[in-house]
Parts: sequence; C-alpha cells; structure tokens
Amino acid sequence: MIESYQPTAFLVDPAGSSPLIAAVVWIQDTLLGTVATVIAIICVASVGLLMLTGRLDLRRGFTVVLGCFLLFGAAGLVAGVRNTASAGYMNPSREPPPPVVAPLPANAASYDPYAGASVIRR
Repeated sequence: MIESYQPTAFLVDPAGSSPLIAAVVWIQDTLLGTVATVIAIICVASVGLLMLTGRLDLRRGFTVVLGCFLLFGAAGLVAGVRNTASAGYMNPSREPPPPVVAPLPANAASYDPYAGASVIRR
C-alpha cells in the first residue's frame, strides 16, 4: 500500500478543492477578460494623451504600459518559459538527436573530397 501513495496528487488536486479552483478561475477570467481589456485600453489611451500634452513624464507612462503588458502577457511568458524548460535545455535526461550522415556520391571510388576547382580531371 505504500507503493500506491503519491504525495504530489494531493498537492495538485486535494479533495474538495473544485469549488476553490472554480472561484480562482472565475477571478482570473474577470481580471483578464473583456472588461479588463477594455479598461486597460482606456487607461493606456489616457496615459498616452497625458504624455502627449506634457502632463505626465515618460517614465511613469512607460511604467503603465509595461505593467499592462506584463499583466496580460503573463500567461504567454510562462508558457514560453515552460516550453524552453521542457525542450531539453534544463532537462539533461533527454537523449541527443542522432548524427546526420551525408550520403556518398554515386562514384565513391573516384571521389576526392579535397579536390578543388583548379584540379584537372582526367
């Protein structure tokens, strides 16, 4: 019975956690959904207008734009990091691909790989 014990299964989906997961997904959808996107567009447009008229310095304006980029692009950034990590750069257990073997030419007996353009053919 000890062999069937999997501690990670309890950490990933403990019993009775589905209402909590549903609540977190609802909050995520609310914060990153259509309404939040429209609000972010309005904020970036108003910050751009304030920067254009000189009422807001460039550093604070770019901070707002960078914050919106990180907020809405966080899922894509995490997915990129996960793909990079699973591609084998951080996973040394993956085997390297087999070496590429170049095919020999048809007349392999008279083939000289070191012959250049200045060598006269006989």
